[in-house]
Amino acid sequence: MIRRRSWPRVHLSLLLFSCSVLLLSFPALVSSAMVTLDSIEIFKMHDLIPWDGTIFFRCKGENDTVLPDVKQKHVLYLFKGVESWQPLTELQDVKCKRCGIYEKTVIRSEDVFDEWEFCPSDFTGSDGRYLRFKDKEFNATFLCPQCVPLASDNSSDWDDDSEEIPWILVGVVVIITSGMFVCGLVASCRWWQQRKRKQQQARFLKMFEEADDDFEDELGIGPLSHTI
Repeated sequence: MIRRRSWPRVHLSLLLFSCSVLLLSFPALVSSAMVTLDSIEIFKMHDLIPWDGTIFFRCKGENDTVLPDVKQKHVLYLFKGVESWQPLTELQDVKCKRCGIYEKTVIRSEDVFDEWEFCPSDFTGSDGRYLRFKDKEFNATFLCPQCVPLASDNSSDWDDDSEEIPWILVGVVVIITSGMFVCGLVASCRWWQQRKRKQQQARFLKMFEEADDDFEDELGIGPLSHTI
């Protein structure tokens, strides 16, 4: 009974240890960075009638982020990054997103200023700024200070592949070894419990047979009752 109660605690401790190893081995998997719009200037409107459109930013698979203050062309709009519609999007690790700036017009439901791959490596400025210019369309500056370390990590990965890959392999080996250790321990405990249960059953059957033989001898119907 005592061993059966202690088994779940051992199992839980091993699972927590494995999860800790996983998180420590791959800290970059949880890296993220917020992107805000620092400034934008529109050079051309796509609506043929007097403009009453809406400018918005969107990444593939995400909701539209409307820029409510952008109403006129050839006007430089500056933002603080704390507006109610900020941030524009969130970048994970070094992965890029397909994003763009669009316009909702009366004639067309949606018109494209520009679409491009939005990556942490684009923020090459020391302050985390990225300038996007589209000829005769717009000029925009995006801000992402948290993208600077992500971009530097990405460049260092390309420059130091021979140093980074062994660390990744070490992490994979540690995780696989921990998993095999846990599985082996689980299998060993189950085998020990089954073996213990079989021994108890065998001992019980043996005691029952001995008790049955003694009872038959007392009644005179056992194998020794016919001996003289």
